[in-house]
Amino acid sequence: MMLVVTAASGQLGRLVIDALLDRDVPAGRIVAAVRTPDKAADLAARGVRIREADYDRPETLHNAFQGAEKVLLISGNEVGQRVAQHRAAIDAAKAAGAGLLAYTSVLHADTTTLSLAPEHKATEEYLRASGLPYSLLRNGWYTENYAQTVQQALATGEFVGAAGAGRVASATRADYAAAAAAVLAGDGHRNTVHELSGDTAWSRTEFAEALTDVSGSKVVYRDLPTEEFVRTLTDNGIPEDTAQFLGRLEADTAAGTLADTPGDLSQLIGRPTTPLRAALAALVNG
Repeated sequence: MMLVVTAASGQLGRLVIDALLDRDVPAGRIVAAVRTPDKAADLAARGVRIREADYDRPETLHNAFQGAEKVLLISGNEVGQRVAQHRAAIDAAKAAGAGLLAYTSVLHADTTTLSLAPEHKATEEYLRASGLPYSLLRNGWYTENYAQTVQQALATGEFVGAAGAGRVASATRADYAAAAAAVLAGDGHRNTVHELSGDTAWSRTEFAEALTDVSGSKVVYRDLPTEEFVRTLTDNGIPEDTAQFLGRLEADTAAGTLADTPGDLSQLIGRPTTPLRAALAALVNG
């Protein structure tokens, strides 16, 4: 029986496959389900099975999931389209007789006010109603989400935001990938919910201090009112819709929606999550 990883040529999907191989899962038992098979040639060279899977073309999902013991549904990145895409994948996994579908949701999807949460909540509800055994991987924030912030801060000596003293319990993609691999390769995860986040939450000021330490270049954080932050983005060429979206994320952070540290992630992967300084060092040097 196969372990199917969707969006396997993406940043998270590739790390999940790496983590499965590190767990000594045979490559021939892993299916990389990808929209463009040519982009997964490196995975095929490692012995991983490659199957076409396009969330917008359900017939490809039915083929990709055949023989699946477990499916990892990595959430799509087309905001506004994801519920329909995810439903198609859930339907295909159920039709294929999968024994479990793990879904990369968002921290506290059913209760959070995070602006990104509604599509995840709707997907979770559909998955539960489907009758398909599930494992909800409610991922918090990725430290790599700040890669551009790091580069801009190192170039100018500062970065701006509107998060106030709000804290973020981020972890790396590799941490979240290790959790997904643990669920796919392990037992006892039927109908489970994992609230996944970093072990330690940090503020933007602490982020600036950590970046200063690892880079050797002085960096400071400048907090702005939300409206001024959005205006600063648009003045620098960011489209209005994108700037407003980023402003809402800053407000979400200020409200504490990304700050929870329940410890599920480190427990699931059997080690501490990657500390902020180590993750920033990788961004600086990478």
